[in-house]
Amino acid sequence: MLANYLIGLREGLEAALVVGILIAYVQKLERPDVLRRLWAGVALAVLVALALGAVLTFGTYGLSFEAQEAIGGGLSIIATGFVTWMVFWMLRTSQNLRGTLHSDVDKALVGAGWGLVLVAFLAVGREGIETALFIWAAVQATGETTLPILGAALGIATAVVLGYLIYKGLVRIDLAKFFAWSGGFLIVVAAGVLSYGVHDLQEAGILPGLYDLAFDVSAIVPPDSWYGTLLKGTVNFSPATTWLEMIAWLAYFIPTMTLFVLAVRRGRKPSSASTTGTTTTSPSTSHPIKEHS
Repeated sequence: MLANYLIGLREGLEAALVVGILIAYVQKLERPDVLRRLWAGVALAVLVALALGAVLTFGTYGLSFEAQEAIGGGLSIIATGFVTWMVFWMLRTSQNLRGTLHSDVDKALVGAGWGLVLVAFLAVGREGIETALFIWAAVQATGETTLPILGAALGIATAVVLGYLIYKGLVRIDLAKFFAWSGGFLIVVAAGVLSYGVHDLQEAGILPGLYDLAFDVSAIVPPDSWYGTLLKGTVNFSPATTWLEMIAWLAYFIPTMTLFVLAVRRGRKPSSASTTGTTTTSPSTSHPIKEHS
């Protein structure tokens, strides 16, 4: 549940910040007439995310066990790719997220401004699709339905409240640190999802080695114990792990986490420019939403 809460919080906060920036910029341009188009794009993105979740949940009914495992394994790998891309994309663009969105809005407001529907849909839809896909993968991995969905819903609700408070200027949070720490944790979670996806493909008969265990600590960490359930729900830890699962976990985690840590360190270096008389801004030092004329 904790991992799903964090996913919902991170994705929801990204979406909330994006919507807040779009609204503030539209208001600054004195174009309140296009706000309905912006909200239409947001609503459409939410509907697409919900529809994807429904398709993933009910679309595999009636299929054979092998087919369900094959689909589950493939989508888990896709979910890992999406989340990895999202983590690095946000780390790279967070410094100039507002400028990127402003440019998109300027182009979309040509004419009647219907292009703003697409801007809002793409900006929010990306987060919604990633959330739906990753939560579904978590449901498949844990076998639980209620807790992952509840955790994600609470995370999204928290993100909406935080986004509103940030928009109103009532709360200031260090977004750079938030995205760095949450990104690092999500890489650990994504490694577990990838490993479980490999396990699904093994059960489907697509990959070999289903019974070649690298380790089995079920006696120490029983799957039905509270700590076994906690490890499964947070980082998708399996007490009985095959060699192929372990290799996939290590092959993903080591290079990805290394690149992530290096990217975080590079992102912090520009802050030293203030000592040379150059002014720098980042999500942690400037208000991420409010616009000033």
